[in-house]
Amino acid sequence: MTDTRRRVKVYTLNEDRQWDDRGTGHVSSGYVERLKGMSLLVRAESDGSLLLESKINPNTAYQKQQDTLIVWSEAENYDLALSFQEKAGCDEIWEKICQVQGKDPSVDITQDLVDESEEERFDDMSSPGLELPSCELSRLEEVAELVASSLPSPLRREKLALALENEGYIKKLLELFHVCEDLENIEGLHHLYEIIKGIFLLNRTALFEVMFSEECIMDVIGCLEYDPTLSQPRKHREFLTKTAKFKEVIPISDPELKQKIHQTYRVQYIQDMVLPTPSVFEENMLSTLHSFIFFNKVEIVGMLQEDEKFLTDLFAQLTDEATDEEKRQELVNFLKEFCAFSQTLQPQNRDAFFKTLSNMGILPALEVILGMDDTQVRSAATDIFSYLVEYNPSMVREFVMQEAQQNDDVSKKLTEQKITSKDILLINLIIEHMICDTDPELGGAVQLMGLLRTLVDPENMLATANKTEKTEFLGFFYKHCMHVLTAPLLANTTEDKPSKGALRFKRKIIGLKDEFYNRYIMKSFLFEPVVKAFLNNGSRYNLMNSAIIEMFEFIRVEDIKSLTAHVIENYWKALEDVDYVQTFKGLKLRFEQQRERQDNPKLDSMRSILRNHRYRRDARTLEDEEEMWFNTDEDDMEDGEAVVSPSDKTKNDDDIMDPISKFMERKKLKESEEKEVLLKTNLSGRQSPSFKLSLSSGTKTNLTSQSSATSLPGSPGSPGSPGSPGSPGSVPKSTSQPAAITTKGGLVGLVDYPDDDEDDDEDEDKEDTLPVSKKAKFES
Repeated sequence: MTDTRRRVKVYTLNEDRQWDDRGTGHVSSGYVERLKGMSLLVRAESDGSLLLESKINPNTAYQKQQDTLIVWSEAENYDLALSFQEKAGCDEIWEKICQVQGKDPSVDITQDLVDESEEERFDDMSSPGLELPSCELSRLEEVAELVASSLPSPLRREKLALALENEGYIKKLLELFHVCEDLENIEGLHHLYEIIKGIFLLNRTALFEVMFSEECIMDVIGCLEYDPTLSQPRKHREFLTKTAKFKEVIPISDPELKQKIHQTYRVQYIQDMVLPTPSVFEENMLSTLHSFIFFNKVEIVGMLQEDEKFLTDLFAQLTDEATDEEKRQELVNFLKEFCAFSQTLQPQNRDAFFKTLSNMGILPALEVILGMDDTQVRSAATDIFSYLVEYNPSMVREFVMQEAQQNDDVSKKLTEQKITSKDILLINLIIEHMICDTDPELGGAVQLMGLLRTLVDPENMLATANKTEKTEFLGFFYKHCMHVLTAPLLANTTEDKPSKGALRFKRKIIGLKDEFYNRYIMKSFLFEPVVKAFLNNGSRYNLMNSAIIEMFEFIRVEDIKSLTAHVIENYWKALEDVDYVQTFKGLKLRFEQQRERQDNPKLDSMRSILRNHRYRRDARTLEDEEEMWFNTDEDDMEDGEAVVSPSDKTKNDDDIMDPISKFMERKKLKESEEKEVLLKTNLSGRQSPSFKLSLSSGTKTNLTSQSSATSLPGSPGSPGSPGSPGSPGSVPKSTSQPAAITTKGGLVGLVDYPDDDEDDDEDEDKEDTLPVSKKAKFES
């Protein structure tokens, strides 16, 4: 059996003056040849690896604190600590250290901290000890001056601390505190404030153990109430004894644990509320106080974890229906504070802590609590749930999936018995509370939304050889939770007409560019109500009009092939006459290009070869090079041979050039058709002719639109800003607007969209020809 006396935790002090846990192992001492001296060795209990190898330097100051801690500095700004499981082990290692340094093991520090100048050191050597004035009312001012003068010198601080410790001086000072309060001696109380504050800055564990003992701590707090800079003393003791009540929600049988909880709360209160905000200089002198609180918290969490009866009673009362609401609120608040305490622990300690809570059934308990009507209890339970999700979302996912499986099994049996089951899953409770948050600022809803996002985030899901958490959990979520999450959205369309927000939601979905959602949109013909709304909006130039056009423009620009084909195949007849923007004609062009690539894979291959060899050059140069490439003989191509596969070289030139020639003919024909359409549009104005179209979506729905308005862009009567590009509903003022027309390659139009992604650079040239007002409106 392993000797627990030598079992230790290794800690290092980080830049934020917090202790980092470096691991648990067993410490020993021995001669290390490489270091040429006696050293401390700590080997990890998990795998035997070396956690610490530190030579016992004869000049290093080692400190023993709280009977189970040894603290020292390896180098500047690098502090180390060994926390022993048993006092006996700490004493054994301390004796080894003192033996190497030739010190008496009864001391708590092995070396004086010498940072002074040679002159100060010489002066102090002439006086080996520090003599304290007698502890009398008349000499309190002298004591305060002595403490203040000792703080700048590390050696004098050490001598002062030893004198205070050896003479039991602190308890004598506290006796004078009672005398001063009884006599209302304000001057003496002010001196005592300065003295006690200075003792804190001595940074000495042995003094803290005296000051924080049960008999002294309230008097120490009392001394710190009389700050000379304040007109009236503080009332810290009144708050701690009358306002702050310790509620023992579950009886704690261990008196040592109970005393440690009281002590830690009061010391934390001193650090946070009583002591004045320390300066940069004083902050470093309070590091031992931070360490004292830290190690106390570690001990409390450890002692509570080991008390199985305490935790069993806690969770039993939490879930017991007979527990009254006030008692349950106290239990939940205790558990919340318990979890908050754990946040100060290092990762290894937190792992053990949350595993213990998981084994005790914290998640089923939270499910019961979240189902209650008390909002304060639910709020505290939500905070506890957030600790669990942030610590280990996989643990929460595994629980809810197991819960769903158990509910399915139970429901199946009850169905056979014709009994209805109404079990609510934990994650569905979270969703319902998020949706039904009554807080006007939605504070709780925002917190729950963040937790839900963490749980469904695929990036933090595990994948092992046996299972894939992503597949299992997302499948579970869509089956058991998605209907709860989407209920408000579905309620928004109960009357076959969205009451608010539907178009914006759909735009977000399309913006994901996820084919899973795209397939669902196409399968359910979800563009049909959008097209209906667009046509019913008629010639009105409003937010609805702009939002719908932007949605289709996004599909065109991002070249979402599946949605492009779906829109053109099902809704082109309804949209082909919309010519005040080129969005829909651009979509049609995209669709035809896709079809051509599918029909002529050779052509698509050659286009990709060209694209790969163009790099990032001017678009017009690329067009010229493409024409040259088509017209160049094979014998003239030097680099071209490297990109043609051997099988292609054996083919007849006519076989290769035939589809290309057909493509070029169709392209020229198409350009001439577009030229004719755009010329008619710009010369005669945009029209929205009446039409009637039947759409296929299971049941046939007629889309109709009637408009009597004929307009040109830039009219004074347009609801849009002046000069907006072809705003629907405009009334013509003049048909002569040459500055608004761009011309390239025989095409005439207000806004000319590129045929492909390769022509993006041409857009910038075209936009430069637009009037400033029109260009700004279009870009907005």
